[in-house]
Amino acid sequence: MTRFLLRKALGTLGVLLAISVIVYAVFYIAPGDPAQLACGEKCSPAQVHQVRERLGLDAPVYLQYAHFLQGVVAGRDFSAGTGMMHCPAPCLGISYRSGEQVTDMITARLPVTASLAFGAMVLWLVLGVGTGLVAALRRGRLSERLLTAVTLVGISVPVFVTGLVLLIVLCAQLQWLPFPAYVPLTEDPQQWFWGLLLPWTSLALLESAKYARLTRSSMLETLAEDHIRTFRAYGVSERHLVTRHALRGALTPVIALSALDLGSLFGSAVLTESLFGLPGLGKLLVTSVGLIDLPTVVGLTLVTGFSVVLANVIADVLYAVTDRRVVLT
Repeated sequence: MTRFLLRKALGTLGVLLAISVIVYAVFYIAPGDPAQLACGEKCSPAQVHQVRERLGLDAPVYLQYAHFLQGVVAGRDFSAGTGMMHCPAPCLGISYRSGEQVTDMITARLPVTASLAFGAMVLWLVLGVGTGLVAALRRGRLSERLLTAVTLVGISVPVFVTGLVLLIVLCAQLQWLPFPAYVPLTEDPQQWFWGLLLPWTSLALLESAKYARLTRSSMLETLAEDHIRTFRAYGVSERHLVTRHALRGALTPVIALSALDLGSLFGSAVLTESLFGLPGLGKLLVTSVGLIDLPTVVGLTLVTGFSVVLANVIADVLYAVTDRRVVLT
């Protein structure tokens, strides 16, 4: 296990370094002059030159990238016009528009996106795995056909359509739920739950349909394997066979997909957060792109990449828990 975790840690660092190189090149080299973007369209050449010097953009590209990595690892000092401002590690830069540290902006909004992502994941796993399991065990029956049709409809409907329908029906017409308003968990757990219930449901209905189809196909494939037929021949009960043997093997692709979806959700929940007014990372990304705030966009992109890589490492470890055939070396 120690060798496996060490190898994964080194591989993760290599992947993150490659991601940082690509992201830095795309956002700071390809678009043109970042100093002009930071200063604005109405700035004179002298003002643009002053901004370029203040942000350290007059140095060669490799030195700019080295300073960027230095900020991530050990912190960095930025010129604030009248003095120097220290950005502690992990420093992802200073926002061109607000002057805030990008790390602080992300940290302030991370609990919102984390609450949305983990809550929706729990809901879509319960709905998706449960529906897929029932469909696999009732193969060929009417209930299985109905569940398959429902999952096809769920995959076809975009999340913003589901969210709008839920808002109109449950909040406006029936008035069963209040309009979502995010409240931090530490302030009021009950209001936190009610404020995220509709966003969770909107995401979970879409994702659970995908997981239901994956669980069904994986479960049918596992039930057809030789060792399952051997257990049946020895008289193992169907309930014990499904819960202790077949389900564990069928959950392996579900874990891999859930890790990818959870990691990418930290930067891709744009529609859900914008629709329900959640002040998370997705909404911050939309605002930063509209303002051409390069440091914030770069920071959010790196955080999303890190979350995806970390989720995959966790998924590899969980493989050994759900599937005994997997050996960590």
